Parts: sequence; structure tokens; C-alpha cells
Amino acid sequence: MKPAMETAAEENTEQSQERKGCFECCIKCLGGVPYASLVATILCFSGVALFCGCGHVALAGTVAILEQHFSTNTSDHALLSEVIQLMQYVIYGIASFFFLYGIILLAEGFYTTSAVKELHGEFKTTACGRCISGMFVFLTYVLGVAWLGVFGFSAVPVFMFYNIWSTCEVIKSPQTNGTAGVEQICVDIRQYGIIPWNAFPGRMCGSALENICNTSEFYMSYHLFIVACAGAGATVIALIHFLMILSSNWAYLKDASKMQAYQDIKAKEEQELQDIQSRSKEQPNSYT
Repeated sequence: MKPAMETAAEENTEQSQERKGCFECCIKCLGGVPYASLVATILCFSGVALFCGCGHVALAGTVAILEQHFSTNTSDHALLSEVIQLMQYVIYGIASFFFLYGIILLAEGFYTTSAVKELHGEFKTTACGRCISGMFVFLTYVLGVAWLGVFGFSAVPVFMFYNIWSTCEVIKSPQTNGTAGVEQICVDIRQYGIIPWNAFPGRMCGSALENICNTSEFYMSYHLFIVACAGAGATVIALIHFLMILSSNWAYLKDASKMQAYQDIKAKEEQELQDIQSRSKEQPNSYT
């Protein structure tokens, strides 16, 4: 009876040790996650997805509004249609590039996390690794500056649609609704430079302008441009976050290389000292 009880106790002890080992392994794995890079990657993916998806649909809606109301002649807005189509293709490229770039930066964050280095043993940095980290810092800085321009550019259609919407709100207001002055309130889309001055009709006034504001194309495009602008802003914040992370990782790699060189010199000196001591012990034995 006693051996059976001891066997059961040993089995329980082994099971508790296995559970404890699994728990410690999970803690180490969770500690190895670069949470700062993970947050920046999620923010970058979200911002790029909002900008690309909403911007693509909003551009298509803008072309539909221009063709139906402001420029009935196709030749007047042919250049604008080509530019918008080119921008839509550029959006596809931006989405693909940042999907890959975000994954690469996340992987770089994993391999420069101190917890991962402790998990995989002794960490050795190389000049190539430091060069790659420095390249990522420079590339992320350039992309951040470029996305600042994209963020400013994406605010232009928001400003244009806001002016049209605010004009419609003036038309709908009780002070002007039903009066003769309503038909004198107009929006000339040609003043924004997106269609030529000879485009017909080019401007809409009064009730016709109010009908445009009530269409689903206008409502959808206006709000999608706002979301796309917000997505561009989120991408800028994500790239700034990435830049801070990469800079700190590059500084860590630089310090790690110096520490590695110091440890190599120290190990070499200790080995030389041991060789000297061993030779000094062998000399008295040779005289005897």
C-alpha cells in the first residue's frame, strides 16, 4: 500500500513540475513579444487599410459626381479620370508594400528583443545586422516624411467636400430656404483646378446643388475621404512609433557590439593569463 501511495505522489509531483515548466515557458514566450513593434504594426496596417480602401472607393464616387453633375462632356475631365485611375493603381501598390514592410519591421523587433536573446542563449551581433538596422531607420524616416505629404494631400478633398456640404447647409437653413436668393448660392468646382474652366456646366446653384448633397455618392465619398485622411494620420503616427523603436534597437545593437568586443578581449586576456600561469608552474618541475 505504501509503495503505491509513494508512486502516486511521485506522479503528482512530476505532473506539477510539467505544468510549472509549461507555465514558465509561456511566460518566457510572452516576454519575448516586442509589444511596441506589435502595436506599431497593428496601427500601421489599420491606417494603410483605411487610407487605401476608403480612398479607392471615394475616388470612384468623386468621378461619378463630376460626370453626372459638373462635367457632362467626357473630354473635359478625361485627364482627371486618368489621374484618378493611376492613383487607384498606386493605392494597390502602397497596400502591398506596407503589408510586407510591416511584417519585416515586426520580425526585426522580435529578433532585437532582449527577452528573445535570453531565450535563445548568447546573442552575437554583426556589422551586417547593425547596417540592416540602420537602413531600416533611414527608410522608415523617409517613408514617414512621404506619408506626411500624403496626409496633407488627403486633406484636400476633405476640404473641397466640406465647402460643398457647408454651402448646402446654408441653402437648407431657414433664413435662406424658400427665398429668391437661394438660386444665387453656387459652388464652382472649376476653382479647385480639378476640371478646366471651359467645362460645362462647372457650377451648380440652389436646389440643384442641394440635390447633389442629398445623393448617396456625395454622402459616401465625403465620409470616406474623412476616414482615408484619418487613416493617413494613423499611418504617420505608426511610422513615428516605428522610428523610435528602430532607433532604440539600433542603439542597443551598437552597445551590444561594444560589449561583445570587450568580452572577447577579456576572454583573450584571461586565456593568456592562464597560459602564463601554466608555464610558470611547469618551469619548477623541469628543474627538479
